[in-house]
Amino acid sequence: MSERLPESGDVRAHWASVFDLDARLPEMVFRTNQGDTLFCEFDALLTPDLWPALCAMAQWHGDRHVELLVLEAGDGTALMPALSLSVEASEDDYWDAIGFAPDGDALDSITIMANVVAVTGPSGMWGCWGERDPEVAVFQGFPDASARDAWGAAFGPFLGVDEALEAYLSPVFRGVVPDWYAVAMTNHYRDETGGFESSA
Repeated sequence: MSERLPESGDVRAHWASVFDLDARLPEMVFRTNQGDTLFCEFDALLTPDLWPALCAMAQWHGDRHVELLVLEAGDGTALMPALSLSVEASEDDYWDAIGFAPDGDALDSITIMANVVAVTGPSGMWGCWGERDPEVAVFQGFPDASARDAWGAAFGPFLGVDEALEAYLSPVFRGVVPDWYAVAMTNHYRDETGGFESSA
């Protein structure tokens, strides 16, 4: 159900059209800020439970595949091959793709080795960006507030930026998120772009 995409300029260019591949949180990682951001914990992104949520986002935009790219890995690798999975794949298929290396070794899997991950579909109309260091993943590309709220209720918990700073990032910074980090996250990911409200 999954396949590795070729390591080519075209593949990288596709992700670069959706994400700023050189950016890292708290910077804006999406090329276009759609003003509809939700957050979850990074570890949740790389579990079978989140696969239906990714498929739902893909299907909103007519994508038949979900594509995942590891931008940084724990062994110092700058870029790992990209994966493409059909939206008809099961949670077990997703886990087989991310929970095990091609040789079957779990220790070299995306789940263990990935530090920065970007997920989108062929349309490029939605995306998820996750980083292990701040331990969060950020989503954009909801068609409207109603769809976003229903998605969050079905697959959550997901939080807006203010709640994510308190619930997810405060423990990472041992209780107090530095002002510079909180201000940057808030400026980039709170909805002030004319989109719908970002808080869940």
